[in-house]
Amino acid sequence: MTVRGVFAPLVRASTWRRAVFLLLGGVLALPYALLAVVFAQMLGNATAPRPLVLGLLLVAAGLAVVPVFLAGSRALEIAAARALLAVDLPEPAPGHRIDRETRLRAALWIALHLGTGAVVWFAAISAFPMALVFVAGLAGMDTGAVADQRFGPVDPAHPVQAGLAGLAVLAGLGYAVAGLGALAASMAPVLLGPAQAERIAVLEAHAVRLAERNRLARELHDSVGHALTVATLQAGAARELLDTDPEFSRRALTAIEETSRRAMDDLDHVLGLLREAGAATAPAPQSTLAGLDRLVAAARAAGLDVESRVDGALDALPAVVSREGYRIVQEGLTNAARHGRGPVTLRVAVPPEGLAIELVNSVRGAAGPARGGRGLDGMRERVLLLGGRLDAGPDGDRWRVRATLPVPRGEVR
Repeated sequence: MTVRGVFAPLVRASTWRRAVFLLLGGVLALPYALLAVVFAQMLGNATAPRPLVLGLLLVAAGLAVVPVFLAGSRALEIAAARALLAVDLPEPAPGHRIDRETRLRAALWIALHLGTGAVVWFAAISAFPMALVFVAGLAGMDTGAVADQRFGPVDPAHPVQAGLAGLAVLAGLGYAVAGLGALAASMAPVLLGPAQAERIAVLEAHAVRLAERNRLARELHDSVGHALTVATLQAGAARELLDTDPEFSRRALTAIEETSRRAMDDLDHVLGLLREAGAATAPAPQSTLAGLDRLVAAARAAGLDVESRVDGALDALPAVVSREGYRIVQEGLTNAARHGRGPVTLRVAVPPEGLAIELVNSVRGAAGPARGGRGLDGMRERVLLLGGRLDAGPDGDRWRVRATLPVPRGEVR
């Protein structure tokens, strides 16, 4: 080991931060030390009534122990360990009651923190100043020491001996603080780590955030992808008929403008959700099956021959079912425009048990819409999240998509 490696723990920034953490424990232990001194004096006083002193001692001991087991004390220790020990500890889960085992671990940690902090604090106000005096004598400064003053085996009258002893004490204190700080950093996850309920809460929160990101990704894929497909088809048709049918080209450009505006509205909404801290609780874009006619009309304007039939009252569906059904139809029409040929047959029905959607179209190749990317996966995720069923695949020379979304009993009005 090099000389630099030997002295590295003494000059490392983490050592000084950990020293502050240990000294903080000494500060917190100071009231306990004062209480101990007061009661030691009272017990040593023969004139003080012993039963009264013992009763006060029991009350004081109870009041002193209670803060060690509080959840707030554990939260403060976690914050201090994260800031000063640089330990990656999760924040205590709000609203979750910690169990007895977690309280005992936290109480042990607090007791150790106060105990080691008291030792470091005592060394800081006793051994550290004495060592500085010895080192100052070695440098030739007059420290006021006289010949008959001794500190154990160290004689300040011999400045070289005292100075070397002072340097040894300073180095020992530095290595002791570094070692205690490293031990505290390694023990913090064990004694302050999350309880089982907190771990479950963290996993649930992570799952909620992941589900929200997936939902926003599906919204972007379905709305923007559909708009781009329609705009591409409209632009291609307008370019082909620009000279021979200017009126159709004008209608195509109008459809592109309207489709792009709706896609921008959806995009702005989703980006707004991503910027908000409470995105998980914000409402989703409100495109529902109430806009099915407009969706089919836009597909027809893009040149897609759609035969549509609706059986049942779409406005009687719950909002979440209607919203997911709209996105499924939208993605199905998008895939038909990208990969299909010929007419598209769309059937939407509202049977007593929920919502049924079927799209059928011919395909250009054997693979069909499976080449289209994540659209089919997004449709399947939407259906599974509502407990429904999706069947999608080739049926001869056609591609057929069947989706059923259940509605809880009493939800359809």
